[in-house]
Amino acid sequence: MELIKKIKEAEKQAQQIIDKAKSEAAEQAEQFKQRRVQVLEEAEVARKEQTKAAVAEAEQKTKVELQDIQKQADKDRRQLQDKAMAKTDKAIEKVMDYLKG
Repeated sequence: MELIKKIKEAEKQAQQIIDKAKSEAAEQAEQFKQRRVQVLEEAEVARKEQTKAAVAEAEQKTKVELQDIQKQADKDRRQLQDKAMAKTDKAIEKVMDYLKG
């Protein structure tokens, strides 16, 4: 009879250990799940910040490149106008010389 009581007590303790282990496992699983969600959210925020920074950098570089292109275009336009004006002046001079002469 005493042996049966000890066996039943051991079974009861074993069941308590199993229940406690299940409870702890479920709690750990929930903690891991929450941590995973948190890590994913942090990664998403970091990705958005990196994207925003990359876009801002690209916009700044584009602005600088555009200014450089505009400066070069203005320079080229002035050079072309100067060449055209010089040729026009020579042509006018030749016409005037022809008419005078």
